[in-house]
Amino acid sequence: MAAVSGHPPDTTKEIRMRCMAIIKASPESEAGILPSERQLTAMGAFNQELLNAGVLLGGEGLHPSARGLRLQLDAHGSRVTSGPFAATGELIAGFWLLQVNTLDDAVAWLKRMPNPDNAPIEIELRPVFEAEDFGTAFTAEARALEDALRQQLAH
Repeated sequence: MAAVSGHPPDTTKEIRMRCMAIIKASPESEAGILPSERQLTAMGAFNQELLNAGVLLGGEGLHPSARGLRLQLDAHGSRVTSGPFAATGELIAGFWLLQVNTLDDAVAWLKRMPNPDNAPIEIELRPVFEAEDFGTAFTAEARALEDALRQQLAH
């Protein structure tokens, strides 16, 4: 591990990667049970700590799948299915977009996530593709379009 549990990773080094922390849905989140004031306060403080450390790029909690739709596209067209969806373990309740030096750094941060009720929480951590990952297929033209889009999103 890049950091000891309870201590934030060193963020003074150059940030090298982005990753998404996908918080899996629970029976409670799928039932629409909202966090308590205590949970919201603790999570707000944690989010502020992530932001202050230059780790947090974004994140949101999601409504239960009962309020969502699933769109399926294939050679035969498209299908839209209204929630709720089965298999709670396959659903997500929220996400963070983080920038860290290593996945181990992200794990160290996420282990510090507040859980005042000691509820079981599952988080999937996935690296985000960067332009360099695509090699020569990511042409100068494609890079220029991507850069322009990112500039527009920043405003």
